Amino acid sequence: MKITIDTHSGFCFGVVRAIEMAENILKNKQNDLYCLGEIVHNNEEVKRLVREGMKTVSHSDIENLSNQHLLIRAHGEPPETYQLAQKHGVEIHDATCPVVLKLQQRVKSGYLDMKIVDGQVLVFGKKGHAEVNGLVGQTDGNAIVIESLKDIDKINFSKPARLFAQTTKSVEEFKELEKEIIHRYSLQNSSNNFDFKAYDTICRQVENRTPQLQHFASEHDVILFVSGRDSSNGKYLFDVCKQINPFTYFVENENGINKEWFNLNVKSLGICGATSTPMWLMENIAEAVKKLNL
Repeated sequence: MKITIDTHSGFCFGVVRAIEMAENILKNKQNDLYCLGEIVHNNEEVKRLVREGMKTVSHSDIENLSNQHLLIRAHGEPPETYQLAQKHGVEIHDATCPVVLKLQQRVKSGYLDMKIVDGQVLVFGKKGHAEVNGLVGQTDGNAIVIESLKDIDKINFSKPARLFAQTTKSVEEFKELEKEIIHRYSLQNSSNNFDFKAYDTICRQVENRTPQLQHFASEHDVILFVSGRDSSNGKYLFDVCKQINPFTYFVENENGINKEWFNLNVKSLGICGATSTPMWLMENIAEAVKKLNL
């Protein structure tokens, strides 16, 4: 059986940058390093960095980290996190992804514009997700989070609005949401004289994984998709593969491999993963499959 690892899978630029920053700090053994939340939604990579000396903490721990080093992960944080760290003398190492940082700035600008006209800022994303929390924080907590079309009634269609998207959301879903919002505005305003603008702020490095994975999944008899269970991007990309190849299986590590997935008719195995999946983990999966002596 031929085993191929997808060369396009693995960490996106923002995650690579955050992990490299953490590793560089950890090389200086004089400093402890605390990460605000899991640095990446992958337990195996988190465990590796914990072994290197990194500690994961929550927001409630910040006040006890005086004179310590705190890493802000690629997802970004709301302004109050920085204010709290400064208040307690915590040194911040900011690994916010540049794409997310630019989005935060755009959301803040949009919010200031909407305040003038009593308008709304809408964020298409997963409520409670770290990146979304950071975006909502740019609006003093006033942004309306839209997870799906089911939330569309949260919008006041008699007021202006600006729509932004979490960077890892689906472009297709964003366009569908934009279309429906415009439709609802047109129903409310017969003259079509309404103030609504939508900004596609989805990261194309992540979005481009979709056609790449569709092609990859079609080339192999069986697909092992490697990701952490908590990765939103992982869940989405797994579904992308599953739709193309029904023999796609989700695994977090080597222990999740089931020998029954492979039979004599399986000649080609493809291994791929999310933007939060390290290449070394996919390589470990490949080695574990080889040891099954299929």
